[in-house]
Amino acid sequence: MAAGRWRRVASTAWRSLTVWAAGTLTMLILAGLLPDFQLQSDSGDSATRVATTAGLGAGAFAILSALVWPVLVRALLLVPALVLGVAVFFLNGAVLLFALYLIPDGRGEVSPETAVVVAAVMSAVASATGGALAVRDDDAYRRRLYRLADRRRRRAVEGVAAEAGPPAPGTVFIQLDGVGHEALLRAARSGVMPTVGAWLRDGGHRLTPWRTDWSSQTGASQLGILHGSNHDIPAFRWYEKDTGEIQVSNRPTSAAELQRRAVEHTGDGGLLTVDGASRGNLFSGGAEEVALVLSVAARRGKENRSRAGYFAYFSDPANAVRTALSFFADAGREIGQSTRARLRRQRPRIGRGGLYPFVRAFATVVERDVVVAAVIGDLLAGRSAVYADLVAYDEVAHHSGPFGRDTDKVLARLDRSLALIEKVAEHAPRPYRIVVLSDHGQSPGETFHARYGLTLQDLVRAGCGLPVPRKARRTHSGAEARAAVRAALRRPVEEPAEASARKGKHHEPIVLASGNLGLVSFPDVPHRMSKEEIDTRHPALLPTLANHPGIGFLLVRSEQHGAVVLGARGAQVPIDDLADGQGPLADFGPGAADAVRRTDSFPHTADIMVNSWYDPVDGEVLAFEEQIGSHGGLGGAQSRPFLLSPAALSEPVPDGGELVGAEQVHRVLRRWLREGFGPQIPLENSLPQTSDGASFVVAPPDMQDESA
Repeated sequence: MAAGRWRRVASTAWRSLTVWAAGTLTMLILAGLLPDFQLQSDSGDSATRVATTAGLGAGAFAILSALVWPVLVRALLLVPALVLGVAVFFLNGAVLLFALYLIPDGRGEVSPETAVVVAAVMSAVASATGGALAVRDDDAYRRRLYRLADRRRRRAVEGVAAEAGPPAPGTVFIQLDGVGHEALLRAARSGVMPTVGAWLRDGGHRLTPWRTDWSSQTGASQLGILHGSNHDIPAFRWYEKDTGEIQVSNRPTSAAELQRRAVEHTGDGGLLTVDGASRGNLFSGGAEEVALVLSVAARRGKENRSRAGYFAYFSDPANAVRTALSFFADAGREIGQSTRARLRRQRPRIGRGGLYPFVRAFATVVERDVVVAAVIGDLLAGRSAVYADLVAYDEVAHHSGPFGRDTDKVLARLDRSLALIEKVAEHAPRPYRIVVLSDHGQSPGETFHARYGLTLQDLVRAGCGLPVPRKARRTHSGAEARAAVRAALRRPVEEPAEASARKGKHHEPIVLASGNLGLVSFPDVPHRMSKEEIDTRHPALLPTLANHPGIGFLLVRSEQHGAVVLGARGAQVPIDDLADGQGPLADFGPGAADAVRRTDSFPHTADIMVNSWYDPVDGEVLAFEEQIGSHGGLGGAQSRPFLLSPAALSEPVPDGGELVGAEQVHRVLRRWLREGFGPQIPLENSLPQTSDGASFVVAPPDMQDESA
């Protein structure tokens, strides 16, 4: 045992010496290349003296980075995330300036702006050198990654394990945002995602498709998955007449309110209430450990622990340097890809200029790196349940389309993240089961505006006899990455409809888009308007919408027939009489009628629900937003996400069954969390009771399922 300890000490000393030597060499090279950086006196020094100065500088910089850097980052946790990411470079440069100041005789001199560059390069070299040495030794690799973990939490888990025997397995849920069942299968079979392909080929995982609700988007799906209820979520954004507010799923204040309603509806805190962690999600799932979670992003003060998740990542300056280099590389990659698409005149195509390359880079690099690092920390801390969302594919697919070179490269990088998580799980203090799933898919197609030269709002205004602007405004994208960027910068964005309502235009309809799903509400009418009321007020509106070639069907409420679905040429079918494959829903596949019926029951369903045209042959829809890969309504791959689970877990649904709705997915994930902790043991009435009055506990006691 003592011999092993000495070997580890010797190995650590050797790696530290090698990293220091690499830093010294880097400093010598930079001093020769940069005119504002010198390691010798004005009169000149010998090569030995210069090398000694470089060695002292590199050593001082390494020691200060290890001691001072974590303190600086923790002190800055309350600043916005992106500001912290930029400040990292200047803080790193300041550490280098102080390190050179400590060199005797003032031989180390550098200008402040050059110090930022030198410090960034040295941090990158140190990280690369340390990583290259560490991966050759599993123990060293584990120790290096272990710095990301919460050590106090580790000791607590180990203490429980020592008393209760071998630790029960934990579960990691990785959500690949927007990756549909078909897209995943295609990537796995073609070799784009070799890790997923290997999981499927060796039989270690099973792939199960599931079907979303009518609102096929992250807000509805993830709320249902994490909190067990997506009741009254009719779309990505909708107008509520009783409050006069527009709810937007990826707005921090709305996310917090939707989570509150779900908890109130179910009486349960969520999937992650017991020793859970939520990373990169819209909602917390009841977890105490959160990072990049929008539902807590609007909070202020010490109770907001979301930004504390950045500490594990930014406490190592090399992480910031590596992420920044990848960030600008991906922004450049996007500019090149969009330029190529424009020169080739690809169709469909939307504008990808302005700040979009940087928004995309945030999703594909910054969000991915921070979330994956947080998951690694959770694994090595031994947490029982982790749910993380990687939004990279969803963001790119909105602008580049669901299939093609652009999205294949993103899927390949996501696959490497899964491989890293799998590798780290081997070094965790407990065994882990890795479940990969998606919240929805993506359906390709032109935008409604590109095909017809007007937006849905223009069409509604024309049907109401209102003036239509000559130049259509660009609609907001529902991409999660944009909201994450705004939350990181603390820059709330107001919907155009909200601005109009504030100006007193209550007589005009509010038209909102959620992918290929549109919602029309009349704010001056306090209740959900009936078809008869709409026809009396605007007799041309419903025929204009229903007969437009870009519209698939409408849902309205009739005083005479109840809720009805309207289609072209006067088609009108009560939803109680509607079956799949009939009427205006004939092309929309199985489950469409049930999905429409469920949405009709929501209190905040819009006066008019509009689903775009859908081509069942090509799987294309027409987005009411500026997206050529969209989701939010019915039609095509957007409604068919996937659930990839280890074979050791029970079947999600019985043979021949179908997994329908995010709420059912939540129940499956709940069951899987229980499976690793032994059978439920009936006890006396001193314990919490289930709905049928039976008391139980699940071993170990700290993992009791509070939802039962």
